[in-house]
Amino acid sequence: MKNWFRTLAATCAVIPFAQCALLPGGQSARAAEPAAATAPTAIVATTDADPALWVVKDEDTTIYLFGTVHVLKPGLSWFDEAVKTAFDKSDQLMLEMVLPDDPAQVGKEMMPLALDQNGKTLSSRLDPDQLAAYQAAMASVGLPAAQFDAFEPWFPAITLSMLPLTKLGYDPEQGAEKQLTSMAKASGKPVAGFETFTEQLGFFDTLPETQQVAFLNSVVKDLDKLGPQLDKMVLLWTKGDPDGLAAAMNESMAATPELAKVLLWDRNARWADQIKTRMDKPGTVFVAVGAGHLAGEKSVQDYLKERGLTVKRVAY
Repeated sequence: MKNWFRTLAATCAVIPFAQCALLPGGQSARAAEPAAATAPTAIVATTDADPALWVVKDEDTTIYLFGTVHVLKPGLSWFDEAVKTAFDKSDQLMLEMVLPDDPAQVGKEMMPLALDQNGKTLSSRLDPDQLAAYQAAMASVGLPAAQFDAFEPWFPAITLSMLPLTKLGYDPEQGAEKQLTSMAKASGKPVAGFETFTEQLGFFDTLPETQQVAFLNSVVKDLDKLGPQLDKMVLLWTKGDPDGLAAAMNESMAATPELAKVLLWDRNARWADQIKTRMDKPGTVFVAVGAGHLAGEKSVQDYLKERGLTVKRVAY
């Protein structure tokens, strides 16, 4: 369970949404952060990035597979060369899921799942040492632990995972999905998702309580390691090293195969089915999903090969 967040950050697009999730009383997680002093916008140096890209094609259909990281720092030039060429050629953008445009709708769909419907409090799920550590971690990022007491453990875990990264310069608005969605809308490309927002939240909501608590305790324990861990993962992503990403992100899943099945393997298999079905229709599609889904064993590519499709890495 130690490396949960590294895997989640590149496998589930739900991570950035904790940033805008409403706290009880209408305060947002972003609003809970101390206000920053107004300063001139800094010029961010551009760093070349060449993330991995794959392609599946037949006589009249081409589908590109691009692995993303959902939160990034400014200054990475990943949308160029083969990635931009593939995107420009595509008729449609396909993501893990499409976030509702209306923040109120996000809250409307999220809250019934995030709140414990049986009235069990979060504090009652933790032993005294765990509770003290959790409260200290929440205080360290400026969040009121008491206001999360009615929630299931997965929700504060995701929220707590996100805020330290924003203070280190990571920004959901810089994430590949956000950028690709903006460019797709600007160019008139339709945007669709393999899953709905509610479905993706359900992957966390349906985890057994013991796993949710272990997730939360893991985030609390390794809170100061989240930044360095994600820095390493992003570096491997920029180098186009899926094998390195698999080792960095997915190795922790080997000890918890039930989580790997829910968060990675089952979803990869379902997406491979959808891609295979899409191959029957002419056109070009740019698929962008968390990089963890395109790395390691039982990746989307592995399931596509099982379904008789040839997947090739795009050299650039």
